[in-house]
Amino acid sequence: MTLAAFLAVSLLHLMAAISPGPAVLMAARTGVADGMRAGVFLAMGIGLGAVVWAAAALFGLNLVFQAAPALLWALKILGGAFLIHLGVKMWRHADAPIDMTQGAAQAGGLTARSALRLGLVTQLANPKPAILFSAIFVGTVPQGTAPWVYAALLCVVFANEALWNSFVARVFSFPATKRRYISLKSMIDRSFGGLLALLGVKIAAT
Repeated sequence: MTLAAFLAVSLLHLMAAISPGPAVLMAARTGVADGMRAGVFLAMGIGLGAVVWAAAALFGLNLVFQAAPALLWALKILGGAFLIHLGVKMWRHADAPIDMTQGAAQAGGLTARSALRLGLVTQLANPKPAILFSAIFVGTVPQGTAPWVYAALLCVVFANEALWNSFVARVFSFPATKRRYISLKSMIDRSFGGLLALLGVKIAAT
């Protein structure tokens, strides 16, 4: 694999990571509601989930989907249902009061482990990255590529996802953003919840 092809794969995936989707939406909401620390761990979970899909694509998961389309359909239904569940839960709790002081956030917000798990599951709930990775890799990663190149690609995938979503969480964790969130919590949470549910429906239906 040439250096130009490696850089092309890295850039293509970065563009995909930046594009709005369930992971970016969850990073924004976690940053504003639970702070930067929870947002970073969520972003790491998102990165791990992307590595799982990228590794699966490198080892031929797309061929499995082509041979057994019902498997892809089932994964889409399950992943979409999970995102719809998160969206409905967010919508239902939109009116719940929240104390955004530092002590309350540390006591009642997402823990590092729960944020990491939420990021991982959110990413794995969307099987479309496996198809995207397959489309990217098929023309850029030749047969017989050295194992260290595979490892480097997976590291780039993790870095792109983790760094971008950490940046999103950071932007939404600024005190001014938090204060605005408190004043508009009901509307913002319903917006986030509705968008997340709509994304779940889109994943399940397409």
